[in-house]
Amino acid sequence: MPPPQFVIWISTTPFGTWMIRHVLSPLDPIVFRATNGRLTFMGPPAMPMLALTTTGRRSGRSRTVQLACLERDGDFYVVASSMGQEKHPGWRYNLDANPDVEVQVKGERFDARAQVLSDEEKNAIWSEIKQVIPQMNVYEKRTDRNIRLFRLRRVRA
Repeated sequence: MPPPQFVIWISTTPFGTWMIRHVLSPLDPIVFRATNGRLTFMGPPAMPMLALTTTGRRSGRSRTVQLACLERDGDFYVVASSMGQEKHPGWRYNLDANPDVEVQVKGERFDARAQVLSDEEKNAIWSEIKQVIPQMNVYEKRTDRNIRLFRLRRVRA
């Protein structure tokens, strides 16, 4: 199910990017986790979403971000796009330092291990990522950096 055009449009405008980064990003993971993945601050998610909890590489504290994702063969894929900013998102560095994470999706919370995909692996599914998360078409044009793609694989207990 593609996200509504309004969500795509607003999330790629300068104002929408600012609002998401500075207002919604701190609030959405709280709402998402409290509703077991059924709601975001703006209502039901417009695309597949997850809350990713990492360990801060310097602080050692839990850090949760909400991200659009692609689910494929039981794994979840998240894009370190930072909405096309020149710097990588902080959570990407947390994953580099400690790939053990907690994932919350609609109706489920589980432990996972993150792995950055090689460029070849990324290229193999990038078109599928852009179908599910159409904003990537804009975000990848905003930056020259190599936007990293991470696979989140469940850790079996």
